[in-house]
Order: sequence, then structure tokens, then C-alpha cells
Amino acid sequence: QVDVVESGGGLVQAGGSLRLSCTASGRTFGTYNMGWFRQAPGEVREFVAGISGSGILTRYADSVKGRFTISRNSAKNTMYLQMNSLKPEDTAVYYCAAGRTYSIRADDYDYWGRGTQVTVSS
Repeated sequence: QVDVVESGGGLVQAGGSLRLSCTASGRTFGTYNMGWFRQAPGEVREFVAGISGSGILTRYADSVKGRFTISRNSAKNTMYLQMNSLKPEDTAVYYCAAGRTYSIRADDYDYWGRGTQVTVSS
């Protein structure tokens, strides 16, 4: 069982930056693959970025590649999403997820946070 809580969302102008954090409970954080997903109003939840339990492997959606960076600090049980050069189309609720599979599919993740709102104004 892992509980995850997101933080760091907010309102930012286009071109700006935000850093999201996801803090997990439990002593097995390092064994879980982690991911960030987002969901805009009226849209399906989509994969943004993922990181393996070891932190060695990372992957990104094409729409954020080169602008977003995922990382994790196992000593702090925390995962991060550094978001630079933000665009209005990045506006969404961002969710943190933990799972046993290194995947881009939401169904492969077992534990989800409640989300944090990111709004990018033009």
C-alpha cells in the first residue's frame, strides 16, 4: 500500500515554470515505478512522464519532451516534475501514480493521488 500526495500546482504565465512534487508514504517507495498523468476538462487522462523504481529509466510524452523533467529522491520518498516553457495547452489536473509496472498506461498504476491543478495563462 502506498499513499501519494501531489503538491506544487498553481497559476503561471505561458513560458513560465513550475515544479510538482509527489510525496509517498511507506518504506517501499523505491520498489515502485512512478508516473505523472494529466487530465484537462473534457479530455481523457493522459500520460506525461514516468520513472522507474531505480530512477535510471525515464520516459516522456512527445508533447512535453524537452520541456519537462521527471526525477525522484528515494531518501525523501518524493518524485518531482520540473515543468519549463509551459504552454496554455499544459493546463490540466496533474496526478501522481505508483505501480509495479514501468508503463505509460494508466491502468498499470495501482495508487493515485488526488491531483494538483496547473493553469497556464496566455
